[in-house]
Amino acid sequence: MAQRFVSIGECMIEMAGGEDRQYRLGYAGDTLNTAWYMRALLDPAWEVDYFTALGEDRYSGDIRKFLDSNGIGTQFIGTVKGRRPGLYMIHQEHGDRHFTYWRDQSAAKLMAEDKDALNVALEGASMVYFSGITMAILHPRARGRLLGAIVKARDAGAKIVFDPNLRPALWSSQRVMASMLTAAASVCDIVLPTHSDEAPVFGDASVEETADRYLELGVEEVVVKDGANPALIATAGERVTVAPPAGAVVVDPTGAGDSFNGAYLSARLAGKSLQDAAAAAHRVAGIVIGQRGALVEPGLVR
Repeated sequence: MAQRFVSIGECMIEMAGGEDRQYRLGYAGDTLNTAWYMRALLDPAWEVDYFTALGEDRYSGDIRKFLDSNGIGTQFIGTVKGRRPGLYMIHQEHGDRHFTYWRDQSAAKLMAEDKDALNVALEGASMVYFSGITMAILHPRARGRLLGAIVKARDAGAKIVFDPNLRPALWSSQRVMASMLTAAASVCDIVLPTHSDEAPVFGDASVEETADRYLELGVEEVVVKDGANPALIATAGERVTVAPPAGAVVVDPTGAGDSFNGAYLSARLAGKSLQDAAAAAHRVAGIVIGQRGALVEPGLVR
């Protein structure tokens, strides 16, 4: 049986650029970005599937074609009548990114309505990946349904991976966000938090405190990202700190963390050590921030 990576989340229409009001249309989203880099870096024998929901409109069809043409499986993508993909625009100003979103009618919000479809999509998966954004856009009951399917996949042998990817604007309150993300992390084998996102919510004074908090939940492997600072990779018996290479030029940091995740996970699946996997992840993220948009050509990161 083929080994299979399944990523769960929302694919959106991305309008990137903004110089002189000129934008480039693409498709992206945190969990799709990671799937993209997994496909670029994993052994070709691996299957990479994306689980989400789309509509019946032109852009939903284009997204399916885009994924298919780039080796990302679409057979588990649901169709929701009357809905369409969400959209976001990236505007660069004073060296920083500013995002504007339109996602109220996003089909992906209903991706976890069908329990049977969820279970079928995750059946036989070797690794399942999801994020805090995946959780945030779902109805509260659907969050429980998703976690139930993920636990079932873990019981069947899948490795479960989670990026908390905190986005307070998507949640009804910070308390709900913190409790739901903690519940999600507690069923995972690998968690990839970003310290600067976590510290204001959980009170972590250091990357070590962020790692310890997840290890105490029973997570086996915690990879704490910290922007341009070194990443901390921690397990019950080992801790390593890996700095990014010097000299990276930041053109657009969109997708940097997602590409880091994909490079790290693909390296670990290839048998690389914590140290070597983190070094590979920094290398790929350094390439991605030098390009515009969340997805760069696979040949640039291999």
